[in-house]
Amino acid sequence: MTISRNPFILFGTALIFVVSTSFAMADTPQQLRREWPRTDFSRATIDLAEIMSGGPPKDGIPSIDDPQFTPVGKIRGLAPEEPVLSVILGKDARAYPLRVMIWHEIVNDVVAGIPVTVTYCPLCNTGIVFDRRLDGRTLDFGTTGKLRHSDLVMYDRQTESWWQQYGGEAIVGELAGRSLKILPSRLESFKSFRERAPEGRVLVPNNPRLRAYGSNPYVGYDQAPRPFLFTGDLPDKVPAMIRVVAVGKQAWTLPLVREKGVIKAGDLHISWRPGQVSALDTADITRGTDVGNVVVQRRGKDVPYTVTFAFAFFAFEPDGALHTETGLVRR
Repeated sequence: MTISRNPFILFGTALIFVVSTSFAMADTPQQLRREWPRTDFSRATIDLAEIMSGGPPKDGIPSIDDPQFTPVGKIRGLAPEEPVLSVILGKDARAYPLRVMIWHEIVNDVVAGIPVTVTYCPLCNTGIVFDRRLDGRTLDFGTTGKLRHSDLVMYDRQTESWWQQYGGEAIVGELAGRSLKILPSRLESFKSFRERAPEGRVLVPNNPRLRAYGSNPYVGYDQAPRPFLFTGDLPDKVPAMIRVVAVGKQAWTLPLVREKGVIKAGDLHISWRPGQVSALDTADITRGTDVGNVVVQRRGKDVPYTVTFAFAFFAFEPDGALHTETGLVRR
């Protein structure tokens, strides 16, 4: 398996899983304060020892702050089954292809007049869209280069507080304890987005030559025996890297949702259909395994959810319940 957290390096396709000793060590408080002099480390909602270097430095994985879009009908070179993270607010429909997001992880945008931050963490497969307004001001986000439970740790440029991508809570700094509002979004195929939003727009690279867009720097991650740079306890009743559909503290394994086609849980309606490939499988994203399209709604309207890995769900929802083909699993 090939994994590189450095966006400037794409290793070959050999099945090698390399974790350097320096990567696997948590930064000391002194190192953190030297690197982040504006961040108030005296205010934290988590144990700082849980934060690890992912490899790149601050902004080493560059956010997209001036996103460029092309009308969906004029897009060329994007395969129908390729995954996109989509958000529709009012009449404004936008898709953010994972072939771009996998190299940038954060897009600061404005959709239907609402400032949003569109995020994707490849190591957890979490695509989440946030309203980036807080207390009357608009925050702009970048990547810290740090990980917690293998998940992206973001920072806002206004206060340099650190934010956990999974859940959208500030975990370190002036804003520690505050949370961003999560907006409904879908991880779906480009074809699916094009069909439901024919007037929509699609994110395109500002500089198509800046990265190897369309290639996957996490080759074989779907088949990894354990997540990259994860030091916590792994679930013992389900594979750590099995995909799950997470809605708050409840989750359903993707094989279960695929088998049922439709799952109803109270007023929650979860459906699956084929036609979307994984961005974390083969070197060429278009050749990835079909993991299908998931839609989660309540009374006919989309609700926030994420298709993540089981280890991430239990890491951030330790009291959560996972529905499997053989019954309910708790941590």
